[in-house]
Amino acid sequence: MVDYYKVLGIKRGASTREVKSAYRRLARRHHPDVNGGSESAAREFAIISLAYRTLSDPQDRAHYDSQLFRRGATSSVSSDSVFHSDNPHARRMRRVAVQARMDKVVDNLIEAERRETYAMQRAVFTVVSLFLSTFFVAAMRPRLWEHFGWVGRALLVTLFLIGLWHLFARMREYFQRYTSPRRSPIHDSIMQEAAEGPTKPFTSFAASSFLIGGYAASFGIGLLLGEQISNTILGAIPFLYDPQVRPHLIFYPPIAVLVIDTMHSVAAKMD
Repeated sequence: MVDYYKVLGIKRGASTREVKSAYRRLARRHHPDVNGGSESAAREFAIISLAYRTLSDPQDRAHYDSQLFRRGATSSVSSDSVFHSDNPHARRMRRVAVQARMDKVVDNLIEAERRETYAMQRAVFTVVSLFLSTFFVAAMRPRLWEHFGWVGRALLVTLFLIGLWHLFARMREYFQRYTSPRRSPIHDSIMQEAAEGPTKPFTSFAASSFLIGGYAASFGIGLLLGEQISNTILGAIPFLYDPQVRPHLIFYPPIAVLVIDTMHSVAAKMD
């Protein structure tokens, strides 16, 4: 059993602040980014992170302390056990056990990084889909509303409401995950985000400004492009292109985002 107190170089009665301080100090030295991404540094950092997560949580720490106490009591009774012996075979068994545990920790870290990468890709995919769909709708100005009957219009409004709810839910998720009310000052260390939770890269104001500005720019550029090609390409399809900007154009971008996001999610699950 790995002694996490020895891993962090602290005493058994160390406070939460001392645990965090020791973790930051070791993280600066052993983080893979500082050591060129070496595998040995990744494994050392993995056990340091596991020690920190265990000792920084009161319940996990209490459970770990009880296991550590039972192990100490057992070792005092049966010190000749192969698991506590100093013969070469026992040492080899202990190394294999520790290696297996470290492999599991590294695999968990890689999986967490993969999930974070996928979440970021999904956020980018949604925002790009919104901007592109807004651009094409503003440029082409489809006349679907005029050609639809009451059933088609009801379906269009229903899809718009579902798409709007979907877009709002996604944006709320992304804002909670990637934005904070204000940008924090200079980090105490490269691993402060791991010690105090993930650092959010954007402020709420910056993200809101980007979305509003990007939406307005997409719509404006689309309108300009539509005016430029209205007498050529779009003029050849008057049944689809509307020379006027009508309120029902706001229906289409949320519907497009809903469809594209659904297709992206299905494709990701198939992969």
